[in-house]
Amino acid sequence: MFKRTSIGVAACLALSCAPAANAHIVDNVLERSADDAAVKLSPIGSYEAGVMGKSAAEIVAYHAASQRILTVNAQSGKVDILDASDPANPTKVAEVSAGGDKEINSVAVRPDGLAIAAVQQADKTENGEALIFNAASGDELGRVPLGALPDNVHITKDGAYALAANEGEPSDELTADGTEYAKDPEGTVSVISLPDGVQAPSAADVRTADFRAFDDPAAELDPSIRVFGPENHHNKPSLGFEPEYISSADGKAYVTLQENNAIAVVDIASATVEKVLPAHIADHSVIPLDPSNKDGEAKLRTIPVHGLSMPDSIGAFQTNGQTYFATANEGDARDWGGYTDEVKLKELVEEGQVCDSVDLPEGIEDKKYAGNLKLSNASGWNEEKGCFDGLYSFGSRSFSIYDAEGNVVFDSGSDFEEITKDIEGLSFNADNEDPDFDDRSNNKGPEPEALTIGSVGDRTYAFIGMERVGGIFVYDVTDPAQAEFVTYTNNRDFTVDYDEDNVAATSLAGDLGPEGLAFISKEDSPTADALLIAGNEVSGTTTVFSVADLVGGSQDESDDADSDENDDDTPGTSLPDDGSGSSFIGKGIGIIAGVIALGAMLSGVLHFMPQVADQFYKMLPEPIRQLLP
Repeated sequence: MFKRTSIGVAACLALSCAPAANAHIVDNVLERSADDAAVKLSPIGSYEAGVMGKSAAEIVAYHAASQRILTVNAQSGKVDILDASDPANPTKVAEVSAGGDKEINSVAVRPDGLAIAAVQQADKTENGEALIFNAASGDELGRVPLGALPDNVHITKDGAYALAANEGEPSDELTADGTEYAKDPEGTVSVISLPDGVQAPSAADVRTADFRAFDDPAAELDPSIRVFGPENHHNKPSLGFEPEYISSADGKAYVTLQENNAIAVVDIASATVEKVLPAHIADHSVIPLDPSNKDGEAKLRTIPVHGLSMPDSIGAFQTNGQTYFATANEGDARDWGGYTDEVKLKELVEEGQVCDSVDLPEGIEDKKYAGNLKLSNASGWNEEKGCFDGLYSFGSRSFSIYDAEGNVVFDSGSDFEEITKDIEGLSFNADNEDPDFDDRSNNKGPEPEALTIGSVGDRTYAFIGMERVGGIFVYDVTDPAQAEFVTYTNNRDFTVDYDEDNVAATSLAGDLGPEGLAFISKEDSPTADALLIAGNEVSGTTTVFSVADLVGGSQDESDDADSDENDDDTPGTSLPDDGSGSSFIGKGIGIIAGVIALGAMLSGVLHFMPQVADQFYKMLPEPIRQLLP
């Protein structure tokens, strides 16, 4: 039997495969899958913004009709428009600018090409804008006002509304007496009624859902919902709630209030916040985590600490006739000018601020145990006792699924750390810059940030991106209460050091810091597989992954074998099928014979060029790869 390297190159030559056009697909993509995994996630192409560590690729969206990827480039204040007709080689063809010193934080697009970008003013406390443009051409169509610091924008499934989560953070300057911020805008949700055609709505089409009703003590918020700030701060929900991310289903919008550890439910038609739900809190006395970045090992343990999930991305979906929403539980300290709620566990212990009722293991304050674990001093304080009777860390290092009423029906627990700690070549809990082993264990671990939902065949999947260690987890959420891990893929080389001033060298590390994900169904994909797009803010790369269906096949048996859209030799696609069920064996027998013959001739040469051979092998269609040793 010939070596895989020889056959891989020979097969690629016989099938006229094109070599990869970029260096962002690493030589050894890290993977771990369940034994019965029904999908395979594989990076197939990437676009480089050319800027490292400057948020040059964040939130992504896809317009199927024009085969365009929209990538938020916060560093330039623009949306980069990429031609993805060849997803192995996405190419920039246009851009849309916020203008001046303004920033773009998010983008969404409707199937007809009406696209909306969330624009933040140079002064973040001023009201933002929705920039409306044509996704196919990049032409700006107009702008309408939004609330302060619009952080995320979303378009409802029916295309009737655009929704913006306006974070409303305060200014960094305090008032003269030091008790309040000079400017503190409200956190709000903008509801924009969209026109039928590709044209801009008017200012009159924008309504605002606010949180003023919850300033009334009679609103009786769940006590775990956090409204906090500096000493003597106003602590009003209308000002303290900070919408982060938004999704929708069945007429309701679901909005993460990250630092508040809460989720708001908005009635879209009336633009009214109906309720604010408490977000998941993990019990780490039961669910283990690695709390130390100084013990030199990937060691999960249980400790008497609770993890505030503090969700970032959210994705609403429907399955089995019911509505659910899933959250990526990143965690985030409140970091306003002159104020933070972040404190280390050892500081509380050494200062005697932990109540005797908290049963702390001996030596927990040691940095090799959990002393450096970052906690929030805005939760767990018992005013009457004058000490913390509960310890709360940032993030639950998991993703959660809720039903429409806000009940948690599933949480991934310690899966992310348990799975990544045993993958050879992966630097456990590394940062999204320097790849040092165990660096983030004391601070949110792998840090789940990005999340999107998509369907492959008759199954529904959640895709969750890890902001720090990198990589994307896939879970089958068809039955949300019985969600199951499917696969994990990380397009990162941990042997490459980080240097933002040397983009060419650092780009060899692959994808750093996945910030946003977008799923493309098989029907909308330019290939025979569904796709996943990832915006990576640290590496400045927009990477395309194939989502191959391992159960139903990556190509529909009924597809026309002679159609151009199926005659695609790029990675992640399948060979065309004539419907007979034996096209690969029959019509392809000559190709295979040629492959073997050519492989034999090249075997000796490629013995000395294994890296080149491996690259050719990775570009082969899956059916060819499966035949190789």
